Amino acid sequence: MRNPFKRSGSPNGPRANDREPSRYRGPRPSGTALSFNKLKIVAGIITFVVIIIFMFESVVVVEAGHRGVVLYVGAVENRVLGEGIHFIVPFAEQVIQLEVRTLKFEANATAASNDLQEVQTTIALNYHISPSQANIIYQQLGADYADRIIAPTIQESVKASVAKFNAEELITKRATAKALIAETIANTLGARDIVVETVFITDFKFSQAFASQVESKVVAFQKFLTEQNNLLAIQVIANQTVVQAQAAARANVAKANGESQAIQVITVQLKQSPTYLQWLSINRWNGQLPYALGSSAFPFFQLPRAIPLQNQTK
Repeated sequence: MRNPFKRSGSPNGPRANDREPSRYRGPRPSGTALSFNKLKIVAGIITFVVIIIFMFESVVVVEAGHRGVVLYVGAVENRVLGEGIHFIVPFAEQVIQLEVRTLKFEANATAASNDLQEVQTTIALNYHISPSQANIIYQQLGADYADRIIAPTIQESVKASVAKFNAEELITKRATAKALIAETIANTLGARDIVVETVFITDFKFSQAFASQVESKVVAFQKFLTEQNNLLAIQVIANQTVVQAQAAARANVAKANGESQAIQVITVQLKQSPTYLQWLSINRWNGQLPYALGSSAFPFFQLPRAIPLQNQTK
């Protein structure tokens, strides 16, 4: 038994025959084998990354209210992607999304009326692009089609429509002018696959001189209407006076005709009965005797003569 307190070996270190034998660990790999393993690991990682990239590049999601325009190596394809998930050729195809929901475009417009008055207005337009023609719109106009086609169309339509009206007609016939401007804008944009929903037009603004002129004209017209109403009132009063005079004249004629007929009747009666006047006088007598009676005067009526008293006694 070995003494645990006994130091083994010489004081200068363990001897060769006292060392523990080394264990067998197998053949050691060379440097070439290690490099090959690292390359396989890197290749696997790169392959995995490439697969992930290919997966992301081959799938596209078209958002709600949009349409996808497919570009194949920069060229617009003859198809439009709807909403949802779609598969494309990675790195060769690209999808540009265009919004097909209702959009608003507002622009200020200046034009000259038929009588060369400067007119300013603001046009607000609600529109949307045709979903099935999104690729054509992108191919011909691009993604900034609103600035390319809508703004110039509004300016040109306002100028062409306002030139058909006088400045005053733009006020009195505002609905007609608005309808003409809206129709012109809708027809022009419709030919480029842009659907116009509604057109809003603010009040037409004119120069200060023209506004003062219109105000003066309105005041003068109101005064004319007032004078015309006064004239009509005078004419009505005059017509009433004429009617009253005509009625009085007709009444006098009727009265004269009546009196003439009465005289004729009296004349006939006098011829037939001389005592007619006396009978008429008695009927119209009020019961009062005249103040004076004389033999020379025509008596009111003939009183019966008194019989002498002597004749009565005889």
